[in-house]
This record gives sequence, C-alpha cells and structure tokens, in this order.
Amino acid sequence: MLAFKLAVKNLAGAGLRTWLNAFVLSLAYVVIVWHSGLLEGWNRMARHDMIEWDIGGGEIWFEKYDPYDPFSYQDAHAPVPENWTREVQQGRMTPVLLTTASFYPEGRIQSVLIKGIDPAQSVLKLPADSMRTDEEIVPVMIGKRMADSNHLKKGDYITIRWRDRHGTFDAAEVKIAHIFKANVPTIDNGQIWMPIEQLRQWLKMPGEATYLVLGQNEKPASAEGWTYQGHDRLLAEMDKMIRQKSVGGMILYTLMLLLAMLAIFDTQVFSIFRRQKEIGTQMALGMTRTQVIGLFTIEGAMHGVLAAVMAAVYGIPLLSLQAVRGLKMPEGMDDYGVAVAEKIFPVYSAGLIAGTVVLVMLTTTIVSYWPSRKIAKMKPTDAIRGKLQ
Repeated sequence: MLAFKLAVKNLAGAGLRTWLNAFVLSLAYVVIVWHSGLLEGWNRMARHDMIEWDIGGGEIWFEKYDPYDPFSYQDAHAPVPENWTREVQQGRMTPVLLTTASFYPEGRIQSVLIKGIDPAQSVLKLPADSMRTDEEIVPVMIGKRMADSNHLKKGDYITIRWRDRHGTFDAAEVKIAHIFKANVPTIDNGQIWMPIEQLRQWLKMPGEATYLVLGQNEKPASAEGWTYQGHDRLLAEMDKMIRQKSVGGMILYTLMLLLAMLAIFDTQVFSIFRRQKEIGTQMALGMTRTQVIGLFTIEGAMHGVLAAVMAAVYGIPLLSLQAVRGLKMPEGMDDYGVAVAEKIFPVYSAGLIAGTVVLVMLTTTIVSYWPSRKIAKMKPTDAIRGKLQ
C-alpha cells in the first residue's frame, strides 16, 4: 500500500511527463486494437461474401478439374452422377459447367471463361434468374469489373467463339441481360455466365458439369471421379493473405510497443537518477530492495493503467464510429483475387481488447522493472551521496 501511495504521488509530481508517456502508450492501445479489428472485419466479410456468391457450402470437383490450370478445362467435365439428381432437382446443389472461349468486344479479341449455371438455382447469390428470357438470342450476365474493363453495358451484343468436346470451333452472338455487382472477383474478372443447358448444347455435353456447388450444411453421397472441397480448401488463398497481413500488422505492433517501451524506459532511468538521494534515504530508513524495485515497477504499471483510461476516452468514440461507418478501401484491392468490399467494417472483440491491454501492461511492467534493479543493488550511503554506478 505504501508503494502504491508513493507511486501515485511521484506520477502526480512528474506532471506533463506522465501525461506524455500515457499518451504514447494510449496510441499503442488504439493502433493495435484498430488494426487487429480491421483485419478481423475484412476476414469475416470476405468469407461471408465468398460463401454467398461463389463457393456456397462447398464444391464437388470432377477429378480432372484444376482451377489454376486453364488447359485442364477442356477435359474437366463429366455427367452429373445419378445419385445426385434428386439434390439438384430440389435446389440443394447446383452444377456448373465451364470452358475457355474468345469474345470480341469493340472488334478486339479477348480470352474469356464461360460458366454455365442453372437460371433457377438458389444455392448462390448470383442473380442467375436474370438470364430467363423468351428472346431467341442467348442471354448472358457479367460482373461490373468485367463490364468496365471491356466497356460493356446491359443490352449489348457480343460474339463468342468456342470449341466443343470434339475440337470443332463455332461462334454465336449473345446479349448481355444483366450486369451484377459483387465483392468477389473470382466470379467476375474475365468471366461470362450463361444458362447451363445452352452451354451444354454448344459444347455437346448433355447433362455434364465441371463442378457442383453445395447448399449450406449439405453433404451428398460420394461418387467415383468427384472430390469434395470444403471451405478450408476453397478459402485457403484468402486465409493465406490474411495471415500475411497479420505478419505486417505484427511489425506495426512491435514498432508501437518499442516506442512505448522507450518512453517508459527513459522516464524510469531519468527518475532513478533524479531521485537517487530520496531512494537512498528511504533505504536507510528501512525500505528493502524488493520494495524499491516494487515502487518503480508499480509506477510503470500505473502508466499503463492511465494510458488505458486515456485510450478509452478518445479511442472508444473513434473506433466505434469507424465500426459503424466502415473504412473505404482504395480501388484495385480486388486485383489480389480475394473478396474486398468497398468498405470494411472493423470487428472489435472482448478478447482482442483484453489481450491488447494485457500485452501493453506486461510490456510497461517489464520495462519499469529493468532499470530499477540497478539502484536496488546499491548501498544506501552511496545512493545518498549520489554515487550511482
């Protein structure tokens, strides 16, 4: 109790220096919580959007399908197994057939990935029903990124050339029936969506698919030649990027903690030199070395407490406002191939805040303890004479 009272008195006597140290420490609190919350918010939003728009409850790939090898697409197809027919008819899973092709926007030739999907499907958030039309011309839909990069708009006609399963080339004109906007580039960049039955006719692949997308919590029976891919596999790239961003965040956290450690360390060293006669007198009157070390350690820890209060005063309103309004992301972020919304809303959990407080408090306590060992080892007479070695 005596050490606590002396620590409070000494902190109050330091005046502006105490408040400056507390402010530096409060920045560490706020920056660490903000950056960690931002990454967590991005992670949750990206996973949610990719599940809703692209991967559903998981995918079942034909054994020859490799999404990273376009040359495999020509042979990556097979008839949908009969034991899955009921699930497909009930809308619990939906087949997707894909192939590479070329199209000619504004007279230019460009490679494109064509994906066929059932316009009546409800597994994914894709507005596939927009391709339902009575017109004779084939309706297709594309994403906003695809439309912007090729200067296309709804109602435009484009020519597509493809090669069927026998290697025969053919071409047809299609109409852009809808342009959708999504945060998931894996269903947008360089892709054209069309009714799967029409694509099956073009490719001469009746009843076939490249992969099937499952609804949430669906686990169909296994089939030979088909492999189930869960969220852990389909979201691996995104998880890897989040981990890389977390490593970058650790560098930022380390810099903030080093800045805080330097401020506290310098303060404690200066305080020891300035108060060595006072400490020597207290030791001569009976204060033990342990009590001396405890006094300076408590002072450092109280800097952390004061910083936490200060961080709460200005940090809670700022972080809460950003959690509501979100942080606008710069253009081009989706070029990395993962889902990035226009705005990311940070998520601050109780565990994150508590962990940050414990980390900063532990750091300030250790840094305060370190220099106090020096004077605690001195003889009281040397400390009174100012003979600090």
